[in-house]
Amino acid sequence: MINIAALNPIAVHWGPFQIHWYGVIIATGVILALIMSVREGRRRGIPEDDFYDYLLWALPIAIICARIYYVVFQWPYYSVHPDEIIAIWDGGIAIYGAILGGFAVMYFFCKHHQIKMWTMLDIVSPAVIMAQGIGRWGNFMNQEAFGKITTKAYLQSQHLPEWIIQQMNIQGSYRIPTFLYESLWDLTGFVLLLLIRHRPHFLKQGEVFLSYVAWYAAGRFVIEGMRTDSLMLGPIRVSQLLSVIFFVGALVIWIWRRYHQGSKLPWYIN
Repeated sequence: MINIAALNPIAVHWGPFQIHWYGVIIATGVILALIMSVREGRRRGIPEDDFYDYLLWALPIAIICARIYYVVFQWPYYSVHPDEIIAIWDGGIAIYGAILGGFAVMYFFCKHHQIKMWTMLDIVSPAVIMAQGIGRWGNFMNQEAFGKITTKAYLQSQHLPEWIIQQMNIQGSYRIPTFLYESLWDLTGFVLLLLIRHRPHFLKQGEVFLSYVAWYAAGRFVIEGMRTDSLMLGPIRVSQLLSVIFFVGALVIWIWRRYHQGSKLPWYIN
């Protein structure tokens, strides 16, 4: 049996210098997403440098927004531990905060560079959900984003490898691996988006992005309801509230665009 201590959240420890697996995994997802976006961008006529320039602005702002989002909804804790507000290496960044920050940057970036925003969103969406699926393994290494207490026998009944089961032993109790469920949901969405994106006369411009929003929001709503470490707004799970808003919003925008602009909207692939 693999000892849980073998899954150390620290990847490199050199004196006072530490590199956390959380950061390594997140960075890996970002790099792969960038590579994928650049390749698809070439097919769509968007220069490679535009993606690098966008990332230089979007990445730090997305991280800051993700941390602000998390800290705001955990303010009772951080108000008495202000020295921990910047400690993102210990986890505690909210993906919805990152998405909102990255979206805001994209709006101004596309406007400044005169790029069609719907096209840019369609290009990056599969890459983003792939990166989200990879990033959940950073939560795994930090033993966060987990569900209710369960038994080892239940985890074994799901045919999980022993190293995942042992890492789900958190503070003396086994936990439901909701990080895993969301990772699998995201990666499934990634595959589906790739399969449908290049079908001729199937999706209009912007609908790859709207498909991503609807898919992610639906899965996140269900999985968030299984978690015990959700950010709360009174009795409401914040991520579930946003998931409903994003899911309904994506469907409404899709239907409105098809009904009012259908014949004018270009196909993503002719």
